[in-house]
Amino acid sequence: MCLAIPGKIENIQDSGDNALNRKGRVNFGGILKEVSLAYVPEAQIGDYVIVHVGFALSIVDQSEALKVFEYLNTMEELEEELKEA
Repeated sequence: MCLAIPGKIENIQDSGDNALNRKGRVNFGGILKEVSLAYVPEAQIGDYVIVHVGFALSIVDQSEALKVFEYLNTMEELEEELKEA
């Protein structure tokens, strides 16, 4: 199963006239990845986007993105606790 994960746009490489080639560096809690921004032409630096398989699908509110990060951290901590038991 694949999940869409929020990330913050750190910079954008604008490819001129072709919006399909628009890309950005997105920060996923300290991990930076290059992501296609073709589906969110209105996205700007500092916006949080939901990303699935390398494509930003939509812009998401910062508070919602931070909640997801908190849930993921909780799941990781729970997994670590279960390994130790």
